[in-house]
Amino acid sequence: MAGSATPPYTWHMPDREHLRRLSNVWIRNPIYYVTACAAKRRRILVTPEAAAILTESWQAARNKHGWAVGRYVIMPDHVHFFAQPEHDAKTLSSFMRDWKKWTTRAVATASNVEPPVWQAEFFDHVLRTPGSYDEKWACVRENPVRAGLVGQAADWPFAGESELLDF
Repeated sequence: MAGSATPPYTWHMPDREHLRRLSNVWIRNPIYYVTACAAKRRRILVTPEAAAILTESWQAARNKHGWAVGRYVIMPDHVHFFAQPEHDAKTLSSFMRDWKKWTTRAVATASNVEPPVWQAEFFDHVLRTPGSYDEKWACVRENPVRAGLVGQAADWPFAGESELLDF
């Protein structure tokens, strides 16, 4: 296009609804949706002993790690929970590493299973709005129903809330 007054490529930022979320990329008090799976997807997490260990670990998370844990669902081979860091908290990776280390020892002993209890990785997603927290919780609390474990989410004994999380 030699001699052309217009460049061959122009950049135009379209005015689209989905791009408005960019204003919420930096969040002062983020809430993370976290999923951690049992090693080899073993169905070892929904015993009363294992559930008590996990629940107690989430209730102690603020004091031990600087992370508040809110709602959670314990499934036979994985857990879902929502967590929010305090200002001077450990990183999410450090929190998860330490949480897995502590719960591995306790769950393995109480449930008489061989470590590892957890897969090395975990999944996390930052929730940007109170609405996204509510939507994700509505989906997560129905997991036991979709898995055919109970008829209604309210009947699943391995779900609850350790602390109230707030945006």
